Amino acid sequence: MPEVELDRTDRRILEELQRDGRLTNQELAERVALSPSPCLRRVRRLETTGVIRQYVAIVDAEKVGLGLLAYVSVRLQKHVDGGHAPIEQFARDVLGWPEVVACYAMTGDMDYLLRVQVVDLAHFSRFSMDTLMKHPAVVDMRSSFALKKIKDVPQAIGPANPR
Repeated sequence: MPEVELDRTDRRILEELQRDGRLTNQELAERVALSPSPCLRRVRRLETTGVIRQYVAIVDAEKVGLGLLAYVSVRLQKHVDGGHAPIEQFARDVLGWPEVVACYAMTGDMDYLLRVQVVDLAHFSRFSMDTLMKHPAVVDMRSSFALKKIKDVPQAIGPANPR
């Protein structure tokens, strides 16, 4: 998909909405120094082009009892009888595991990086032993646990592309 052209005002709109997605159009327009109509047109364009995918509530995992955050690197069998079935099946299965809140295909030694949010170490142990390690495609996994959150933003709109 081609990159959407964003000017400084578009970026300011995105920054403000990332800080507070519940702003009214009037409040947003004031913060980015636009009148409401042009501001709304810009927001609608950002939505229709897919720059803004959705609006969500960001829940504090610890406050809802999910106090353990783990990053799990997973290595899979590459091929069975010349096909990519294990990798494709693993990717489909991950979508159904509620403990996995993010999953990325990676370069390097491991194939996937999972962000796993669970209640506690016992929950993580059950998930890793009963789900991950029992998956037919998984050859190896390595876990790291987050000790302290330093920065965690849902998405960041960076500076304009310096091309």
